Amino acid sequence: MTTDPDTILLESEDTMSKALEHLRKELKGFRTGRASPTIVEYVKVDYYGSPTDLKALAAISVPEPSQLLIKPFDVGAVQEIKKAIEAAGLGLVPVVESKQIRLNIPALTGERRHQLAAQAKKIGEEQKVAIRNVRRDANKHADNLAKQPGTHFAEDDIKQLKEEIQGLLKRYETLMDEAVAAKSKEILEL
Repeated sequence: MTTDPDTILLESEDTMSKALEHLRKELKGFRTGRASPTIVEYVKVDYYGSPTDLKALAAISVPEPSQLLIKPFDVGAVQEIKKAIEAAGLGLVPVVESKQIRLNIPALTGERRHQLAAQAKKIGEEQKVAIRNVRRDANKHADNLAKQPGTHFAEDDIKQLKEEIQGLLKRYETLMDEAVAAKSKEILEL
């Protein structure tokens, strides 16, 4: 499958980078007590049978510090957007006002803040498992390099490749830990 050390490293880094971006996207959606469009941007709305991000279907604004206003581009999608927000488990109650939806962002309780911080940590751990799986697969590809007929990769080359893969893993784990710690701090601030 993969035929050289550089390709193995590039593919591994690309996949780890995508896992980090996924984590950052997920963390953006966490509520911190302040109104922010990122809370609902990625809520999936069933729009004519296709799950679509809310940000693609509506303008999301912040008219007050504790309120979001959602104005769908297609007025016919109001009820579907309302259902999607209710189903997303954000703890928000959408109020339909003719052609728009208003969301009041309640202040977070101390208990809810700790739950959100724990949830952020859980998502971070899931992505760390994903990048560890990338490392496992990359190490398998590295081992297969030595077994390929017609190639001349020395044991030291394979060992060096595995060390570089481990270095990538450590770097991305650190970046993920930093992202989760920053979001947890933001959630827990009163």
